[in-house]
Amino acid sequence: MFAEGERYGGSDLGGGRNVCIDYSSVNIAKPFHIGHLPTTVIGNALYRIYNHLGFRSVGINHLGDWGTQFGKMIVAYQLWGDKETIEQGGVDELVKLYVRFHQEAEANPSLDEQARAWFKRIEDGDAEALSLFEWFKALTLKEVEQVYDILGIRFDSYAGESFYNDKMDRVVVELREKGLLKLDQGAQIVDLSDYKMPPCIILRSDGATLYATRDIAAALYRKDTYDFAKCLYVVAYQQDLHFRQWFKVVELMGYPWAKDLVHVSFGMVSGTEGAFSTRKGNMVKLREVLAAACDKTYDIICEKSPDLEDKETIARQVGIGALIWNSLYNGRIKDVVFDWDAVLNFDGETGPYAQYTHARACSVLRKADYTPGAVDYSILTDAEASAVIAAIDAFPSAVVEAMEKNEPYLVTRVVMGICAAFNKFYYEQRILADDAAVRQARLALTDATRKVIAIGLNLIGIAAPERM
Repeated sequence: MFAEGERYGGSDLGGGRNVCIDYSSVNIAKPFHIGHLPTTVIGNALYRIYNHLGFRSVGINHLGDWGTQFGKMIVAYQLWGDKETIEQGGVDELVKLYVRFHQEAEANPSLDEQARAWFKRIEDGDAEALSLFEWFKALTLKEVEQVYDILGIRFDSYAGESFYNDKMDRVVVELREKGLLKLDQGAQIVDLSDYKMPPCIILRSDGATLYATRDIAAALYRKDTYDFAKCLYVVAYQQDLHFRQWFKVVELMGYPWAKDLVHVSFGMVSGTEGAFSTRKGNMVKLREVLAAACDKTYDIICEKSPDLEDKETIARQVGIGALIWNSLYNGRIKDVVFDWDAVLNFDGETGPYAQYTHARACSVLRKADYTPGAVDYSILTDAEASAVIAAIDAFPSAVVEAMEKNEPYLVTRVVMGICAAFNKFYYEQRILADDAAVRQARLALTDATRKVIAIGLNLIGIAAPERM
């Protein structure tokens, strides 16, 4: 472990091959809410895990930035919007306009006709329409990037739905040339009845493309651009049929790399009563949940460690870490149940417990004024030390398994195992023993524990505070 340092558990298994990871994928002019947390943190963890194993991760935020809703936004803005108010209020103001449009359109259907006309102008490259479209997009990205900064997440590409507008003809032409397209009630489809699936609709009867068309175009572009070894789609399980359908279409097109397209599905986020619901029943914005986590953690730290320096920074690290850990502690397909008391518990199998264990190990090393040196590891014969060593030894294989199964929780669980073993060692054995050789060996084990916990936390996107 000491020889590998921060690369412990890592390898060159990937050989520098690219792995595209499509995650988070926020919608323009819509709130970034708590329901986006699973895809965002699962995708980020996989990004880090694949990198650690020698792959080159390519993080893609496939923005929802196309559709007739943008025509509606333009009509609503021109009728009821105010530029200064929107600049100050951001996405919240855009959402208000969007809601008002739908309310007004019920009594005035001509608004929908105007919206379609404006979206057609966007499609045709009209300067005024595109300017407003890009403004809505910039306002949204400004807000969501603030959340990504808080979470410590970055993307390599923000190529969203609009990016593939000029790339879908290739899909339609190729499907037609390969004899895969069929006419069905005016729509162009790929028949998947032989595979016990409904048809995959490529073009609607009015000639409009669908999500499947864009997803196939995106996959072709990504293969051409990145020559990926895998392309992962971190999307909720409700979209399982959609992915199975268009993955099969890519396979029928004759592309052997269709087998490298992977739907990384996950369950839903649910909370204790009222945890995420406003009085209107809307999902609470993720930024508000993150802020609440930091505030609650700050109060806990003030109570437990009133003399701790830099409480705000540590509260932020622990609060954000608690939310991420809660999302990654079980297999991704399992629904995540959210409960503030459980999430922020410093004693349970939680993020704060793991971070506190790291801080505890750091504290021991500071108190001992530890300096690495020659160590006789054969001295570490007690059961508690042996358990810590075994837990640390299990770390590399857990990281590989997490990659192979696209299951970040396997890293979370192995980190928890190390924490539990170390805390038992801490309580049962006197680390700062009188015997110099025993003391040095136990401190070396404490140092190894600290380093591996930090590596593991980093792999799932969580900070490792040295003081708590």
